[in-house]
Amino acid sequence: MSDRNKLLPLGISDFKKIRKEQYYFVDKSLLIRDLLNSGAEVTLLVRPRRFGKTLNMSMLKAFFEISDEDTAQYM
Repeated sequence: MSDRNKLLPLGISDFKKIRKEQYYFVDKSLLIRDLLNSGAEVTLLVRPRRFGKTLNMSMLKAFFEISDEDTAQYM
């Protein structure tokens, strides 16, 4: 699918679905680095309503649940 045919994932908060169906997604992987490097025991993500908090949590979940099968798919 070309970039011109990609859709915006309006109302979709499942990171795996966004990847699978090739929606546009702004790469927030630096968020993962910042969270890991912060050393904080608890992190509070304060953002306005409909600002991607659930999608970010879904992305983090997908990142930390990478299996051997997932790794082979991207190689």
